[in-house]
Amino acid sequence: MVHDKTTDMIIVAFRGTEPFNADDWSTDLDLSWYELAEMGKIHGGFMKALGLVMEKGWPPHIDDDRRSLAYYTIREKLKQKLNPNNETRFMVAGHSLGGALSILFAAVLALHKETWLLNRMEGVYTFGQPRVGDKKFKEFMELQLRKHGIRYLRYVYCNDMVPRTPTDDLTFLYKHFGACLYFNSCYKGKVLEEQPHKNYISLFVWIPRFLNSGWELVRGFILPLIKGPEYKETWSLIVLRLWGLGFPGLSAHNPHEYVNATRLISRRIYHQLHIIAIHGKLSTDA
Repeated sequence: MVHDKTTDMIIVAFRGTEPFNADDWSTDLDLSWYELAEMGKIHGGFMKALGLVMEKGWPPHIDDDRRSLAYYTIREKLKQKLNPNNETRFMVAGHSLGGALSILFAAVLALHKETWLLNRMEGVYTFGQPRVGDKKFKEFMELQLRKHGIRYLRYVYCNDMVPRTPTDDLTFLYKHFGACLYFNSCYKGKVLEEQPHKNYISLFVWIPRFLNSGWELVRGFILPLIKGPEYKETWSLIVLRLWGLGFPGLSAHNPHEYVNATRLISRRIYHQLHIIAIHGKLSTDA
């Protein structure tokens, strides 16, 4: 949690999956549903990572000395830092698993009717976020975001496999919601309702994905020459891109792509987002 005093904004950032952390991977792969009557069905693994205790559910308050539970700890720290007499607001952000926890943090605040905190929430910004809930959860969150004026933006880079999982089909029933800021491999952005080829298992896009992985490897050497040495890629990222040739969409999930996307984003996309905020309509290129 960081307080940016220049903008009077508190930033809550949830980290993503660490490559060699077994607990993180077990969280990601736990596809069990956790159902709440008012919210719908939600990814059980993500809910547990946020602080769900299965035998207790989501009580408004919890006294658990055994461990620090993320949701309750962050909520109390925000209440301490947000002074009712000033205009300080906060935003929530995260990459991958962290993105899932970010939007679920807002969801549990709504479940607990933490109106004061929700009204101080400026937005939720996620990068490479997987799907987290079913259609009913989507409808619940769309209502809450409108009610409290919270901006929710999902950044999706090109063929990133994670935002396309778990699948949106008759088997898994997962749904995305919120505006999707989609970037192609040249970092050209669009604001869409859903990323192209919404499920990773779409077989007819495998050949374009393989070709794109090769282009990204080459682009890593070209971009620093065009944009400057600060865009030079590390050898570890180059190795990851080589892995991506065999598993297209794997290397596209790395945070480096999202950093580049936010640095190279066209100014027109902010104009487009402003139009959406006013009229509630999605346009095309940005």
